[in-house]
Amino acid sequence: MAIKEGDFVKLNYTGSADGIIFDTTYEEVAKEDGSFSEGKKYEPIVIRIGGTHVIPGLDEDLTGKEIGTEYEVTISPEKAYGGRDNTLVKSVPVKEFKEKPTVGMRVSADGRQGVVVNVIGKRAVIDFNHMLAGKTLDYKYSIEGKIEDPVEQAKAIFNLFISRDFEMELNDGILTIMLPAGISYDQRWMMGKGMAVYQIFEFIDGIEEVVLKESFKKPEDETQEPVEEAEEEAEEEAEKSEE
Repeated sequence: MAIKEGDFVKLNYTGSADGIIFDTTYEEVAKEDGSFSEGKKYEPIVIRIGGTHVIPGLDEDLTGKEIGTEYEVTISPEKAYGGRDNTLVKSVPVKEFKEKPTVGMRVSADGRQGVVVNVIGKRAVIDFNHMLAGKTLDYKYSIEGKIEDPVEQAKAIFNLFISRDFEMELNDGILTIMLPAGISYDQRWMMGKGMAVYQIFEFIDGIEEVVLKESFKKPEDETQEPVEEAEEEAEEEAEKSEE
């Protein structure tokens, strides 16, 4: 049966630009390519077709495809990460950095992520364009299956926006999400929970209410405050995600 817009699917893929792999869900491909990362999960991602969960060119190509078949598609910059914008290349005084800037250093400013591309005298040049802006992308992919269960669909949406797995249960139209202690200290959670809940209501039938349930367990070390322990757990999760 052909995949259609609105379906939730498990997607495996390898993306490359100029013959260089920039992302893959296959562990063996990453190891062969030399880009393997210990902190990354290599497994199919779950997305909704038409849900803007992947770049437009790939999203469009998925419609009408069959489960279990391998496909290839070439995507122009206009339907990938757009063209390069020279106004996003900034020159910044070196003194504004906390540590000496070097070429390749990633930086964050005004809510944007950039990379240092040059250091000239007392100024550093930062490129805030997406690393794949202006590039034509090649994807090899296969659709491994469809996800029909609404709870699994909701889990997938939260994972896409927050990069964490949550326990959930659905009863009488109420989706209850069990939150780990200290989740409020996770920046990804604060930034992504609103969009995740919005998409659950928009894309998943049968969910009329979302309840976010946070609980704290008494720490084994009685000298440690529960909130302090929660902060440490949140920091550990954030560090794992950044690896």
